[in-house]
Amino acid sequence: MQLAGFTLRLIEAPLKAPFITHLETVRKRQAIIIEATDRDGRTGFGEADPFSSPWYAGETIDTCWKALRDFLLPRVLDHDLHGAAALDTLTRPVRGNRTAKAGLSQAIWDLYAREKGCTIGKLFGATRKHVDAGAVIAAEGPDQALAMIEQLLPAGYKRFKIKISRHNDRKLLDAIRSRYPELPLMADANSAYTLDDLDHLKGLDAYRLQMIEQPLGETDLVDHAQLQRVLATPVCLDESIRTSDDARSALALGSCRVITVKMARVGGWTEAVRIHNLCRSQNVPVWCGGMIEFGIAKAHNMALAALSNFTLPGDLSPSSRYWSEDIIEPGIMVNHGSIKVPEGPGIGVSVNRKTLDRLTIARITLNSQNV
Repeated sequence: MQLAGFTLRLIEAPLKAPFITHLETVRKRQAIIIEATDRDGRTGFGEADPFSSPWYAGETIDTCWKALRDFLLPRVLDHDLHGAAALDTLTRPVRGNRTAKAGLSQAIWDLYAREKGCTIGKLFGATRKHVDAGAVIAAEGPDQALAMIEQLLPAGYKRFKIKISRHNDRKLLDAIRSRYPELPLMADANSAYTLDDLDHLKGLDAYRLQMIEQPLGETDLVDHAQLQRVLATPVCLDESIRTSDDARSALALGSCRVITVKMARVGGWTEAVRIHNLCRSQNVPVWCGGMIEFGIAKAHNMALAALSNFTLPGDLSPSSRYWSEDIIEPGIMVNHGSIKVPEGPGIGVSVNRKTLDRLTIARITLNSQNV
């Protein structure tokens, strides 16, 4: 792969409604769009989605921009890539910075798939034409949560994920189960609990949740194993799984029965697929997590979720869920609880450059002459 250069864009847009967790309330979203160009003029797109402050992970928009501009992109521009898989070898000396690497990985694999004239998922063995959609409910209280669910029900989402904490879990779950006793429901705690809350967490079994996501510390595996032994509800790990080695350790310890695969958290396509393959070999289901993304990252996530072991609905929602206008066309739509996986080359969608330009607040171009 003969690379000619990269364009980095920092974009920003307000969310249609605040995204509320016990850790942070997000009202506007920034992302870094990476455009990779080859010497024949083809382009591939990736999206890096750290948050503006380090409430979810250590990376932020500022650190991600610097890592891409000063370390990752210069390493790639210095070499011709003999296949997109060579990217991991080139970027391995830059430790951590997985969200930055994920955005770069997306851009390179999108470009490579376009060069090959195939969908990006096909490169990794994806076969599904449709993927199940799941909605995330991040609400201040029960009334708002119920209103959100009622608004989203007509689209047929295959599961609803409610953000919870030690202080609001029972109020939210009581209200939802009272009105919707059979709703496919899971809970996401974002590390809101400790083992001191063991009896309280055991009480959540009564709500018949599909799973509880990341109830304990964001890097923990050992305490989750102790918790899973006494919970009937499956534990799902998210933040604790940053690499395939983390996933292997979690499965060996019995820390969970489900794993969330987030490309932004694990560093891109190849590590996400490694985790998928490992879990498939041990009959552990996975699902595709989200980061309040714009359409480029969502298109990559849909292609990832088309792999065989993504047997649970993911955080896959339409463009209209968070944005008044998305940066891709056609926009992503949910019909009867599923999303059609784009079939065109690469991620299968086009970038709306007028919208992209309108949302851009910073931009730089890098090539072999200016790095």
